[in-house]
Amino acid sequence: MKTERSENVQKERKAGVLMPVSSLPSAYGIGTLGAGAYAFVDWLKSAGIKIWQVLPLLPTGYGDSPYQSFSSDALNYYFIDFALLEEEGLLQKEEYASVAWGDDIRRVDYGKQFTYKTQILRKAFARFDRTSPAWQAFLAEEHYADFALFMSLKIRFGYTSWNEWDTGLRNAEEAAVKAHEAEYAEEIAFWQFTQFLVYKQWQALKTYANGNGIEIMGDMPIYVSYDSVETWKYRKDLFMLDKKGNPSLRAGVPPDAFSEDGQLWGNPVYDWKKLKKSGYKWWKERIAYAFSLFDIVRIDHFRAFDRFYAIPAEAETAKVGEWLDGPKSDLFSGMSGYKIIAEDLGIIDDGVRALLKNTGYPGMKVFEFAFDGDPENEYLPVYYNENSVAYTGTHDNEPLRSFIEGLDKKERKAFEAETEKQCLQADVPYIRESIEEECESIIRLLYSSKSDTVVIPMHDILCFGEEARLNAPSTVSGKNWTFRFTEKDFKKRKAAWLKEMSEEYGR
Repeated sequence: MKTERSENVQKERKAGVLMPVSSLPSAYGIGTLGAGAYAFVDWLKSAGIKIWQVLPLLPTGYGDSPYQSFSSDALNYYFIDFALLEEEGLLQKEEYASVAWGDDIRRVDYGKQFTYKTQILRKAFARFDRTSPAWQAFLAEEHYADFALFMSLKIRFGYTSWNEWDTGLRNAEEAAVKAHEAEYAEEIAFWQFTQFLVYKQWQALKTYANGNGIEIMGDMPIYVSYDSVETWKYRKDLFMLDKKGNPSLRAGVPPDAFSEDGQLWGNPVYDWKKLKKSGYKWWKERIAYAFSLFDIVRIDHFRAFDRFYAIPAEAETAKVGEWLDGPKSDLFSGMSGYKIIAEDLGIIDDGVRALLKNTGYPGMKVFEFAFDGDPENEYLPVYYNENSVAYTGTHDNEPLRSFIEGLDKKERKAFEAETEKQCLQADVPYIRESIEEECESIIRLLYSSKSDTVVIPMHDILCFGEEARLNAPSTVSGKNWTFRFTEKDFKKRKAAWLKEMSEEYGR
């Protein structure tokens, strides 16, 4: 069936930049929604950029990943800007300016964020006027009530997983939950306060970006964590779990270019038969909420709506699993007006192609995936179609510079021969006197492509190497999700170069 979104939702040619909020410059050890974010919007405008793509704004969980969160819709309170709170009279500068947020200006120290952020925010909460109409209206909406309740329980039980809590609360029994709410009312209110602040600061930033002609592209993980409010409270309605609440099947992907063992994410998988009975209500509400935060939403692992890979709970790797049917395009029936980008990477078959055709959503074209020796590889720029989003690489890829420099002599020769061929066909000069010129040539090649939208990670615009890699899939380390930029990185020359290309290629 065709949905109302079967038309091309990205008709206007645009260029975007991928920049996680966490990677923005700030004085607080992590990017925030304050001055650094506004300065970045100004830089994007000067560069002729029309889209700012961020990673999930969710509170980070296991491995500091924004794709493993305690909630599918809460906002990361690490992004709250203290200087803005000082302007409101909620903080004094000495309460936050003297904190040592980490030893490396290029890395987020999540341990320091965990230790100090809530300590400082509790001081702001103590000064906050709880009679304010804005706060009362926020409480009445109850949108973040589940998250606040869950976090108060995490505090009570020493941040252990919900399946280790006392029986009544572990099973979300109404009497036990109400008793907890009465005893921990102040703690619950504090966690709602964190959401009030970050939502307010985010909406102000988004308004500023939109006012400068820049749309925000958000990112939605398809799965939620096992240790999340959704799995705890709505396990019977949403997921395939056994009678004790343990996953009977877990999410992941089979072996691929990223990992020979596949990726065992460990998330519970959805019970699509149950979800269908409600008309996919939870999912539709989740998507609608995302569009209250973003102008465009990239849905991660979109192929799982067609078929998803389910791994037995006892498996130690993702080598053994089975493909099960998802909701296909039925989930998106009647969802008009949404600009959705389908992350259609990985194992793509006719079912996924049919899903994209039926929904009309643009898929992704990743340049770094183009060099397997196949002259008809769909990621070669000559094959890009209009209804697509072109990337040098995603948050899971190596930076373009380290990708090129990591090729052996034979691979490098083949890479350069194919890239030169692509540039010749696109009438784009392929300059490789230096690695920076080579990266710039490739970015120009993508700008020239047929793809309606091109998005370049900030580390590729700056031609940074392996040190700037944001994430290496199937690994947990202090390097993943931690890289940060400094104010000095945002060169006027790079902005002028990007703007010149936008004008040349009609973006």
